[in-house]
Amino acid sequence: MRRAGLKVGLYFSHLDWSHPDYASILPPSAKPVRQPEHSNRWGYPQGAEDPAAWERFLKFHRGQLQELSSRFHPDLFWFDGDWERSAEQWRFKELRALLKGWDPKGILNSRMGGYGDYETPEQYIPLTPPDGPWEFCVTINDSWGYQKKDHNFKSVRQVVRLLAECANMGGNMLLDVGPHSDGSLQPEQVAVLKGLGRWTQKNTEALYGTDTGLPAGYFFGTSTLSRSRDTLYLFFFDKPMGPIALKGVRNQIRRISVLGGPEVSFTTNGGAPWLNMPGIVWMQLPESAIDPDATVIKVELEGPLDLATAPKKTAP
Repeated sequence: MRRAGLKVGLYFSHLDWSHPDYASILPPSAKPVRQPEHSNRWGYPQGAEDPAAWERFLKFHRGQLQELSSRFHPDLFWFDGDWERSAEQWRFKELRALLKGWDPKGILNSRMGGYGDYETPEQYIPLTPPDGPWEFCVTINDSWGYQKKDHNFKSVRQVVRLLAECANMGGNMLLDVGPHSDGSLQPEQVAVLKGLGRWTQKNTEALYGTDTGLPAGYFFGTSTLSRSRDTLYLFFFDKPMGPIALKGVRNQIRRISVLGGPEVSFTTNGGAPWLNMPGIVWMQLPESAIDPDATVIKVELEGPLDLATAPKKTAP
């Protein structure tokens, strides 16, 4: 991976249902009465708790992570399986210090009882972005690993839309595929990945090195903003029935085009200059430039983005 110029991330499950010392203590939520949902014999003791066994497991757990850190120095630890014990029982604060001591630049995901570096909403895109860095993790069908009977694959259009929505809110998307035991992928997976690759290669400028896009209501699609804050990228997912509207942008517009394609004609109507409220920009998207998965419109502005806000109401 590193010879190919890629970062290296390792998945690691805190819980280990195969280890004889793991199912040795109960989480605080199960005390003093054992609850039915805590009857999993792989994760919870079936008899008396054994704190000494848990200490042995923690030593094993730390030993594995120290070995991975010292041998491979991963750029990222993608943790999972933290939910069966409390952060105090896992001693995650102590673990974070150990991991950062072994690899100060290593990144830790959120499955660390509040001691990770970024959030990881799973299988759903939040309606509002989490505070700080975040990553949406999602499967290409319904399963995290290969499942012979799972043929509910997402389409290229669906995956593109998920990616665009994440980018709009400043998030990253982690897309999981479940390979066969020999490492090969199912044809359906290959088709989706190739389609996604075609679209991302075409629209790289709108995805990488950009910031969170417009708030809700300014454009009825998703968007991103260049780091220089003078270029908007508007993602439109359907074939328009007429001109596409962009509202609330005070800047003068230098040029509008389909990313990597022709220019887009536009007009501006309305506005309330006495309230410093701009008119609506109406863009006429050429039918020949519509992308089958999602069309990206590049809006080049005079100066950094200046958005109008709702005028304050005055008392009668």
